[in-house]
Amino acid sequence: MIKKFNTTGDCKLNIHYMVDITEKLIEIKKIVDEGYYFTINRARQYGKTTTLRNLKTFLANDYVVVSLDFQMLGNASFETEQIFAKTFAQEFIEVLEWEIDVSNWKEVTFLKEVIKNKKEKIGLFELFKHLCKICATSKKPIVLMIDEVDSATNNQVFLDFLAQLRAYYLNRDVRPTFHSVILAGVYDVKHLKRKLRPEEEHKINSPWNIATDFNVDMSFSKEQIAGMLEKYEEDYHTEMNIDEMAQLLYSYTSGYPFLVSRLCKLMDEIVFRIEGFDTKGKVWTKNGFLEAVKQLITEKNTLFESLESKLIEYPRLKQTIYTLLFGGQSIVYNVFDKDINIAMMFGFLKKENGIVQISNRIFETLLYNYFLTSIEAQTTTLFKEATNHKAQFIENGNLNMEIVLRKFVEHFHSIYGEQKEVFSEEEGRRRFLLYLRPIINGVGNYYIEPQTRDAKRMDIVVDYRGEQFIVELKIWHGEAYHTRGEQQLSNYLDYFHLKKGYMLSYNFNHKKEIGVKEIQLGDKVLVEAVV
Repeated sequence: MIKKFNTTGDCKLNIHYMVDITEKLIEIKKIVDEGYYFTINRARQYGKTTTLRNLKTFLANDYVVVSLDFQMLGNASFETEQIFAKTFAQEFIEVLEWEIDVSNWKEVTFLKEVIKNKKEKIGLFELFKHLCKICATSKKPIVLMIDEVDSATNNQVFLDFLAQLRAYYLNRDVRPTFHSVILAGVYDVKHLKRKLRPEEEHKINSPWNIATDFNVDMSFSKEQIAGMLEKYEEDYHTEMNIDEMAQLLYSYTSGYPFLVSRLCKLMDEIVFRIEGFDTKGKVWTKNGFLEAVKQLITEKNTLFESLESKLIEYPRLKQTIYTLLFGGQSIVYNVFDKDINIAMMFGFLKKENGIVQISNRIFETLLYNYFLTSIEAQTTTLFKEATNHKAQFIENGNLNMEIVLRKFVEHFHSIYGEQKEVFSEEEGRRRFLLYLRPIINGVGNYYIEPQTRDAKRMDIVVDYRGEQFIVELKIWHGEAYHTRGEQQLSNYLDYFHLKKGYMLSYNFNHKKEIGVKEIQLGDKVLVEAVV
């Protein structure tokens, strides 16, 4: 059977290309061996279900693993404590019977009779009493895993169940119970309160402080991505540069599982059908990869829709992200900032060296597009001018960045030339990106190089039909600083193996010389535009 890249549901080794997560499973098993109660809370489509299903097999020699999925229970299962107790017991026993022979277990037989008897009712107290006896009967320790645990957190019955689970776990030294408890979902059980409506917040009456920290890195490393590509290469013999392709995938996604798999799937199934990429060998190149990126950031999927919904739901978060994108300011992580913690929980922001950052280049590009192609943005004069003159910037299908800068200077001066406004670096960057966006829309992409993102300087890397352009945006801060900037850009061009770079300077001096000129810097040419 020919394998496929998968982005829906869990990945299965026999039918899907997937990274080797053995090292992660070893780390998680160590936590289970210690008998911990913990939560695997990661962003949507971050491989939680795939990890749980592989973990179940990985633990099978030492444990009886009862793995449940609360998403399968449905809302009716949580209507009352009695309905939930019977539903949980039925699911628990059915899974248990798949794992081991329990035909002679008196407690299981008794509980099955209770479930069948519609008149007989049991509550959570009776449920846990039976579960404890089952745990005592088992020769192997029982591990309880519940996936999609946060799908029921708006429900009082679930919260009561979680409280009981917590209580029995804390008393495991005096009464047999589960050896380890694993809850998986987007929300951490320590923060379930966030899912309750304001009028329901009284439901939380004790902290969920028994869940140990889960610090296993579930993102894909470059090496793990390369291992997956090697398996693909064995099937298709594309002669791709596996190391280069793995680096590209990691650089753009920071190892976010869904994004890695989605880009691979797009190259394998969509880019392959596009003119110019009619062979696998042509697809699995840098150009093919950039085409897949273009396809990805223009599609609708549940992950991107979730990102958009959070920007609408949390206006302060939206402003924070705007500042991160355009301002070049460092935002120090604050453990009490609810909005940032929400964004981190959903995988859109990350903390690195105590500083808040956009999680990856794909999300960053998506967010730039969100702000730069809004209805408000598209009604600006700059956006309209770029759209109306788009044909001038393309020569034989290629982008002429020098003409882009020349026309930007011309349009900028005609729109803002009479104004005495001194604006910030943040606004300067926004205005150029607002101009650039409709020019490359649908064909090219861009991202901001993180190494040069600060309050005074920002380098934009533009990809257009396989050609790259480096454009530095800056506010004039004197001749000495300007000269250093030229040299920095020259050094940066070396990194990209380019001989030509571009600089856009906003100069508020009255004696400034507006226009575009070429500067020779050693063996490189710098095209500098001043407005």
